[in-house]
Amino acid sequence: MSSGAAMSLEAIRYRRGSLAILNQLLLPEQLRYEPVASVERAWEAIRAMEVRGAPAIALVGCLSLAVELAAGAGPTGDAAELETFVGERLRFVVTARPTAVNLGREAQRLRDFVRRRVRSPDVTAQGLRESIIEHIEGLLEKDRGDNRSIGAHGARHILQRVPEGGVTLLTHCNTGTLATAGYGTALGIVRALHGQGRLARVFCTETRPYNQGGRLTAFELLHDRIPATLIADSAAAAAMRDRGIQAVVVGADRVAASGDTANKIGTYQLAVAARHHGIPFYVAAPSSSCDPALPGGADIPIEERPGKELTHLQGLCLAAPGIDVWNPAFDVTPHDLITGGIVTEFGVFAPGELREALAERAAAGGQ
Repeated sequence: MSSGAAMSLEAIRYRRGSLAILNQLLLPEQLRYEPVASVERAWEAIRAMEVRGAPAIALVGCLSLAVELAAGAGPTGDAAELETFVGERLRFVVTARPTAVNLGREAQRLRDFVRRRVRSPDVTAQGLRESIIEHIEGLLEKDRGDNRSIGAHGARHILQRVPEGGVTLLTHCNTGTLATAGYGTALGIVRALHGQGRLARVFCTETRPYNQGGRLTAFELLHDRIPATLIADSAAAAAMRDRGIQAVVVGADRVAASGDTANKIGTYQLAVAARHHGIPFYVAAPSSSCDPALPGGADIPIEERPGKELTHLQGLCLAAPGIDVWNPAFDVTPHDLITGGIVTEFGVFAPGELREALAERAAAGGQ
């Protein structure tokens, strides 16, 4: 591991006109930040999983547009033409990966924002450009704040179940600093418990086939000196039985209206095992991951990744050449298996209550 591991750990580094991402394909051996100077480069980084995690994908996609605008890209003399340019760039970047809704949601919010601004009688192209950049920059701090709220709500809910002593958790994939603007969603709950001195240990799965748990989550937890144990994916049920797991906490890339959730492949089987062992199963996600337009989990598009991700690891062949491969990147956990609740920045909700609760927040201007 390079000496860079002692540096501040963050997935995204941004200042006006400049964006760099931590190349997560190189972790844990290298901690290297690479520039993203265009929407095309952001698309490539998202597609190749140099950056991943639904919130981070949304941020990088939007921030790459801010970088282009700060550099003077797009029409300069007409606000309506600039609106068209922004819409075209956003429509392109959202095609990078289909399952996570956050990028599409933020892109639509940005289009709506631009449309309202263009209708202002005194708007200029330069004024519109500046307001778009400021709007996008605000997403970074909002994500960090939302994550801390998720952590606080989730920790409080779990501690109501475990009023004394340390809590032992199990998590899957990577849902922390490397998947967000900072702090994390499911790992935000882990961090909140740790900060209160109430975390005994978190077990993290390796998360095959791309090993986000072993390469990324384990890296984060070691970096922050959080007590953690790495297990094979196939050891999760045994850990629930034999290692005192008191809650399972995972993230989500999309939450349907029914409360069904899509998350990294392997999540569904953890929910089944948790139900068998009577362990509460929590899903932690910002409201931007919720998609009330989709009735249920069967309607969530599931990305399928190249078979080589399963048959090879860093160039080493792990499987018989020529074997057929099915490699979905995500699976869907039915809402009735989410027994702990869905944790958002607004609180913890039963899956059946989430849609109405978020609609009330939106009507009150809280979303």
